[in-house]
Amino acid sequence: MIKDNKILLGKAGDKEIFILPDKLNRHGLIAGATGTGKTVTLKVIAESLCELGVPTVIADVKGDLSGMIVEGSQEGIQERLDSMNITDFTVRRYPVHFFDVYQKYGIPVRASVQDMGPLLISRILDLTDTQQGVMNMIFRIARDMELDLIDLKDLQAMTAYVGEKAKEFTLKYGNVTRQSVGAIQRRLLELEEQGGDLFFGMPSLEISDWLKKDTFSGLGIMNIIECQELFQHPLLYSTFLLWMLERLYNTLPEVGDLDKPKVVFFFDEAHLLFDNAPRQLMEKIEQVVKLIRSKGVGIFFITQNPADISGSVLSQLSNRIQHSLRAYTPAEIKAVKLAADSFRANPEFDTTEMISNLKTGQALVSVLGADGAPTIVEKTKILPPKSSMNIADPALVRETIDNDFLNDKYLNTVDPQSAFEDIDIIRQDEAEAIELEKREKEAARQAEKEAKAEAARKAKETSMSDRLARKAQRRLETEMVNIGVRQAKKILKAFLK
Repeated sequence: MIKDNKILLGKAGDKEIFILPDKLNRHGLIAGATGTGKTVTLKVIAESLCELGVPTVIADVKGDLSGMIVEGSQEGIQERLDSMNITDFTVRRYPVHFFDVYQKYGIPVRASVQDMGPLLISRILDLTDTQQGVMNMIFRIARDMELDLIDLKDLQAMTAYVGEKAKEFTLKYGNVTRQSVGAIQRRLLELEEQGGDLFFGMPSLEISDWLKKDTFSGLGIMNIIECQELFQHPLLYSTFLLWMLERLYNTLPEVGDLDKPKVVFFFDEAHLLFDNAPRQLMEKIEQVVKLIRSKGVGIFFITQNPADISGSVLSQLSNRIQHSLRAYTPAEIKAVKLAADSFRANPEFDTTEMISNLKTGQALVSVLGADGAPTIVEKTKILPPKSSMNIADPALVRETIDNDFLNDKYLNTVDPQSAFEDIDIIRQDEAEAIELEKREKEAARQAEKEAKAEAARKAKETSMSDRLARKAQRRLETEMVNIGVRQAKKILKAFLK
């Protein structure tokens, strides 16, 4: 709910609790146990941003956010509004784009393999350090060969090609083992069976399509990503979220602090971003979260426990909304204490004790004030959303998707010539080159054989000529001798007479 150009989140007694739009790029946290009201809080903030003309991107893990396109029930929330002394509250519906990686319940979301890059691909495939090194080589070799990696079959073909040419590539790029190539191919096959082949391809998502306002109303459009099925594959889900952030970070220009953000992301089950993340990936997550605020982007992480999030990232989340946490085990008691210590204390109550005693729909809230300092924590009753808290009729969702102008843009897959096709051509060219070389060698051998035969023939002819010449010489010599003998006999005969 918007009041005085600020987001009215709820009330602490009679005190109104606001979130300042110009502080939303300092990011936020919505935490709490299952069933304590995190989704309602998310909806209240997202609806308010929509009314401010700020688009949002929301990962819908539980599938219960489709009600944004349906007007809420005034009767169902009137009691809560009366208890908060809220009178100027009107239910409504909001403009929504529905997206779905699996292309069942929303507009297709695609990314090219080369846009995602070797680090995130390695994260999806859960590769070892050695295998990740080979993946880096595969991408580098593809780049050097000017081969486009668009979809999964491109990467599979490129990986197979690098494996075939391992000895040749090892000298230039480093050791490429057949074991690592085989392991990568197995993981790619598993990813394909999980439906990952639907995510990789073209047309790739244009981030600008997530930054639009409704043409007629000026409302910021909600981009709801259906993640119920995607969430069943945690590595793909978490890497998909990080890819979106990185894409925004690399696309948007620096704008500094604005009076309201360009877009705000809501990432449910945010702990999956950090679970077993390798050091290199953690550094990327931390870098993006720290620096993306200068691009006018705000991020809200939604998770059960603040301890689920990396400490360096948690320190960047300035707007904090903490719903109830259960504390039965020593580990849970410690987690509650850590959550309480992250707030600026309120002298009127014990924050640690309050966290465990909050009712559904209540939260401890501390946000950035106008001076940039965090406000003292307040026990807040959260406003109800204006849209329906129920799941929308699937037929209405389907109608919304089919009538969405973006659906025409992204519905059909485009498969341009890329590595998969080019490698077949390269193999054919290589086979032809090998055959040509074979024919040239055979021709050279035949020519050499014929040359040797000709030389032998000439040598034989020369030898025969020599023998005939010598024979003639001997005959001549013999004849000369015979002539001399006959002449001598004639002289002697004449003398004797």
